[in-house]
Amino acid sequence: QVQLVESGGGLVQPGGSLRLSCAASRSISNIYAMAWYRQAPGKEREVVAQIISGGNTMVADSVKGRFTISRDNAKNTVYLQMNSLKPEDTAVYYCNLRAVPGGSSHWGQGTQVTVAS
Repeated sequence: QVQLVESGGGLVQPGGSLRLSCAASRSISNIYAMAWYRQAPGKEREVVAQIISGGNTMVADSVKGRFTISRDNAKNTVYLQMNSLKPEDTAVYYCNLRAVPGGSSHWGQGTQVTVAS
């Protein structure tokens, strides 16, 4: 069972930046996909960004041009760089790992991001 530990959340003013980290308890070099999701109060969990083996990335339209996902296989860590943050980005952000296509998902405990002045 892989463990995922997120960090880097916090309170930031609109227009600010944060970098979230997700450290995995196993090597991620051969992992099919890792992703960041978020869930705001009263809303469903939604995918924010994904990176798959080979390095291809996807980001949601709502964060395109502001958020970037990357991975460091040597550190077994995936990052989410968030720039130009908006109040509507406020949510709990979750790291997700899927070892193989169609396989089961593994989730971290989440980290709170609050964008407010």
